[in-house]
Amino acid sequence: MEHVPPPAEELIVLDRELARLDLRRSQLLTRRAWLLSVLQAPAPQSPPPQPRAGATASFGPPFAPPPPPARTGGAQNVLLTLGGLLLTVAAIAFTLVSWGHMGIGGRSAVLTAVTVAALTAPAVLLRRGLSSTAEALGALASVLMVLDAFALYLVAVPDTGALGYAAAASAVLAVLWAAYGLLLDRLRLPLPLAVVTAQLPLVLWAWAGQADSLVFSAVLLATAALDCAIAVRGKGIAVRATACAGIWVTGGAGLLVALARSVWATGPVGAAAPGALLLAGAVIALAGARRAPVALAVAAGAVAGLAAVAAVGGVLAAGVSGGWAVPVYLVCGGLLLGAVRAPLGRPAGQGLVWAAGSVTAASVLFSAAPVAVVLVGPAGQLGRLWSGAADEGVRRSLGAAGLPWREMAAAPVVLLSVAVALGAAYRCWETVVRWAGPVLTPGPGGRAAVGASAVVAGWAGLTVLPPALDVSYTAAVASQAVLVAGVLALAVGALRRGATGVAPAAWVCASVGALGVALLALGSEPATYAVFGALVLMFAGAATALDAPGAPARAGVFGAVQAGVACAAAVCAAVLAAASGASLGLASHEAAPLLLVVPAMTAALGARLRGRPVALPLELTGGAVGLAAVVAALADPPFLALVLALCGVLAAGTALRPERREVAGYLATALFVLASWVRLSASGVSSPEAYTLPVTVPALVIGVLRRRRDPAASSWTAYGAALAVTMVPALFAAWVDPHWLRPLSLGVVALVVTLLGARLRLQALLVLGGVVLALDALHELAPYVVQVVGAMPRWAAPALAGVLLLAVGATYEKRLRDARRLRDALGRMR
Repeated sequence: MEHVPPPAEELIVLDRELARLDLRRSQLLTRRAWLLSVLQAPAPQSPPPQPRAGATASFGPPFAPPPPPARTGGAQNVLLTLGGLLLTVAAIAFTLVSWGHMGIGGRSAVLTAVTVAALTAPAVLLRRGLSSTAEALGALASVLMVLDAFALYLVAVPDTGALGYAAAASAVLAVLWAAYGLLLDRLRLPLPLAVVTAQLPLVLWAWAGQADSLVFSAVLLATAALDCAIAVRGKGIAVRATACAGIWVTGGAGLLVALARSVWATGPVGAAAPGALLLAGAVIALAGARRAPVALAVAAGAVAGLAAVAAVGGVLAAGVSGGWAVPVYLVCGGLLLGAVRAPLGRPAGQGLVWAAGSVTAASVLFSAAPVAVVLVGPAGQLGRLWSGAADEGVRRSLGAAGLPWREMAAAPVVLLSVAVALGAAYRCWETVVRWAGPVLTPGPGGRAAVGASAVVAGWAGLTVLPPALDVSYTAAVASQAVLVAGVLALAVGALRRGATGVAPAAWVCASVGALGVALLALGSEPATYAVFGALVLMFAGAATALDAPGAPARAGVFGAVQAGVACAAAVCAAVLAAASGASLGLASHEAAPLLLVVPAMTAALGARLRGRPVALPLELTGGAVGLAAVVAALADPPFLALVLALCGVLAAGTALRPERREVAGYLATALFVLASWVRLSASGVSSPEAYTLPVTVPALVIGVLRRRRDPAASSWTAYGAALAVTMVPALFAAWVDPHWLRPLSLGVVALVVTLLGARLRLQALLVLGGVVLALDALHELAPYVVQVVGAMPRWAAPALAGVLLLAVGATYEKRLRDARRLRDALGRMR
């Protein structure tokens, strides 16, 4: 049999073995580190003493690693850099300061010797493996060549134009550095320096000749073409990266100059030359995109597409006036998509798609200004309700008669064209995917985004169309109402079909459009009734159409949307009720009862829609309208009492439903009480008992019924609030009442309540009655106490206080036991 130790002993054994293994691992790692250092060291080192054969991990100290060798590469680079800088400073100082003190022979000898030495030394150093030193001297040679060119200008051709000489010198230096870099290909500086210098000759030449902007654009694009050739065929990553940076700088600058000339051209002939330069830039970008990395190729394709659109669109747009140039560019951007299937490579094709999308987005953004005016303008009708806007044009009703509508007239054309194109893509999405498949793969949400964009663009175009055509106010209101109905129907249908992109966009457009046409309709009385009545029918119809949610997973969305449109219908109905009061010539407080028609309807609908998600929001909206009616009636107390009473009736009717009984019951009670109080106040009644007794009596009756049904219920719950409502205000009134009738009546009532509490062992009655009785008696005895205190000598009060304290102290234990018995007795009461 095997011996199995107890768990505690086995745990100790395992811990010891793990410790031995950890120590052995540490020793082996230390030995490995030392062996690596020996292999990397320049000279052999004696190995440390080896452990004895058969020695375990628990014997002997760990191996001590030798110190790592010092690294010298960083120090070498620092020294070479400092040396090169010092030599450069010396060369500059020699050229600028000491040059004039030497003869022509000495100057030539020094220039030739130093430059030739600086240029030939790197070749010797590279053969000996001193690459860092060669790089430093190569950099020095580059600086010396620039200084030589400067010295040559000062001595040989001082009267030549500085810009022209700089252009020629930079060209010569670029060629020399390129040849030198190709000859000594292990040097990393000359070739990138040649690329950088090659950016200057043509630009300096154009500057020296005071060329116009088109020549500058051509020069920059020619330099970009040279950079493109270098980036495609260049040797080394540094050369290609430098050339690529040059393409973006010079090519971008050249395209911007040509674009500015194209936009400001006065006619198609004037836009032809900038257009040709833009097309040349597009060709350069596409040529570079074929060999560029993916990200740069996509960017180059986008630049090429934008340049092509600007070239063709600039020539065509120069012949049109106003804002109609934007549709021209939009059409050119759409035609750009036809080049997507050209053999340009997938990244360049993606760039063309981005370019077309950017042109479309810019066109839509241009059309956003008139849309914003149309959406914000109706808010001005709030300041001039029913002011006869039907006799005005829609532009004047929007407060936008002074805007340049001739330039903005193209906005609906742009928006509707974009909407038609996007709508066609949404309807034929499978065809679009197959057509664009070789270029890009649309994501899972691509169709939804396209559909949503189509809805928004179409709605915006139709919204801005009436003011763009300057139709009458009536026609504008009618067209906007029809547009809201159409978008709302589209939203309902899309939600029922589960169109995730179209449905939210359509709902947002319908909501914004409904708000806009509602505000616009407030300028005319007939328009107000027509529009708000139509909105009630629209929202009610939408809520009815959403009554069958279909899949359970979508029931929550359907319920939320249905609640929203139902609440909107209730709000529009409230506006109709308020408008009817204004049409009848009623004041705001006189029209307040008319508003209660809406809470009555919502309460009835809530009872019919019991258990559905739309019921509670609809009833809450009706309650908000009822609150508005109360606020409207605040100016007249009799009407306020009537409105409160009617609201109480509605709340009481709602309380008949079991699911609303608790909240609506309390609300109905509070409303009836407030109505009676307001009515009494309006009648001039100032006695508090008239306000409180109508609450106390039914509350006591309810308390009695509660105690009969539940004998264990607390007396505070059954009677406390009812008694306090009357007794506390009556006590305050008694304290300020100079007559004797009110305090006497209150005292009698308090005495009766106290005796009933003691007889029936009800804590609430005993405590409330006793406290009120004591305070009422104190109020009645207060004048006499004051008289007695005034007649007593001054030493009597301290003496009486001392005697009282002595008496209490002497019988403290007995009084404490009496207090405890009183507390226990009260605690046993209910």
